[in-house]
Amino acid sequence: MRIIFMGTPEFAVPSLEILLENGYNIVAVVTAPNKPGGRQGIQQSAVKQFAEAKGLEILQPEKLKNPAFLEELKLLKADLQIVVAFRMLPEVVWAMPPLGTMNLHGSLLPKYRGAAPINWAVIKGETETGLTTFLLKHEIDTGDLLFQQKVDIGSDETAGDLHDRMMHIGAKLVLKSVQAIERGEVKPMPQAEIEATHAPKIFVETCRINFDQPTLQVHNFIRGLSPYPGAWTTLEGKTLKILRSTPDLGPWTLDAVKAKGSGQLYSDGKNYLHFSTSDGFISILELQLEGKRRMLVKDFLNGYKLNG
Repeated sequence: MRIIFMGTPEFAVPSLEILLENGYNIVAVVTAPNKPGGRQGIQQSAVKQFAEAKGLEILQPEKLKNPAFLEELKLLKADLQIVVAFRMLPEVVWAMPPLGTMNLHGSLLPKYRGAAPINWAVIKGETETGLTTFLLKHEIDTGDLLFQQKVDIGSDETAGDLHDRMMHIGAKLVLKSVQAIERGEVKPMPQAEIEATHAPKIFVETCRINFDQPTLQVHNFIRGLSPYPGAWTTLEGKTLKILRSTPDLGPWTLDAVKAKGSGQLYSDGKNYLHFSTSDGFISILELQLEGKRRMLVKDFLNGYKLNG
């Protein structure tokens, strides 16, 4: 089969790598255009850097409906397109190959359709999520299902931790799906619309922590946004990102909350930093103050004097 691979971030690299390792013919890689920044003045996507190292043909269209880009795709005569963490494709692109376009998504579809499925699964306190391969159609993340793989979520696992595990599990699912397509053994199944939930894009301004919520909900919010973009609050007028935490629901905590309310900071200035919630405390393990590097709470307190 002639395959075009489409992807941009690190999450997509293991899927491209496993296809190459198994002898698949990747005739081109489509990835995001370069951006200004970085040490050399430009930032290249993780997929581009990997594809360049492997000597693959690379396309970086600004617009996916550009006639010149569409002509390039046609000339490549791909049998199948594979999408892993790329942008939304217009129908003229995804409908082009005779075997269609397959996508890897970071949830058990139809749950958590959208741009941030891993983050939202953690934020919502799920104990299980997974990965899905499916065939693209017009409405985002609604195509017929090929294969799924369940993945457990640890009670203290961050979205970043989960992401790093899932990108390798997802690569194996991509390979399994491509092998089945090649053998003509896939039986696409429609999604159960009644079970659909959504995982919209996350914005920094909506990542502020609400300490009026229960402790476990605050803990899930923190780990679901770690390491990026990071759940945040303020400390003495500066933005404080909280990257790792642990719940404290001991019997003494509720008395303290009743006395002073939620959102109060408690610290001995040396070893611990707690915030009160509606029913207990959230104990901070790792944080990043505005303008500083991320660090463990003891290291932070060793170099920062809290007022009062």
